[in-house]
Amino acid sequence: MKSVPTMFLATAAFLVLLGMIWGIQMSASGDHSLSPAHGHLNLVGFVTMSIMGIYYALTPAAAASKWVRAHYFLAVGSVVILVPGIVMALTEKGEVLAKVGSVLAVLSMLTFLAMILKFGFGEKA
Repeated sequence: MKSVPTMFLATAAFLVLLGMIWGIQMSASGDHSLSPAHGHLNLVGFVTMSIMGIYYALTPAAAASKWVRAHYFLAVGSVVILVPGIVMALTEKGEVLAKVGSVLAVLSMLTFLAMILKFGFGEKA
């Protein structure tokens, strides 16, 4: 399996590519009704996962933690559930997935905060 920073950053790059393609599709169609979901894909999928990947690259002790892979899957799971959930909420097909994805996103960020507090930042943290 790839290194933790690579997993986070490659996933972030993949998700932002999806976001870019979706943005082009919205622009071409003139229908921007799902832009909140598109924005969350880019923010939660790209921005936060990139920051997490950079943190783990610069803080090897955190990247070696037994919790880091769980953090990765929690972060990915939050995007995979949250973004379609927002689409469903915007199209009035229910808000359950958006709520579950939001809770997973908060849990992912709490995990990230715990890692920062436990391991500090950088190699000599």
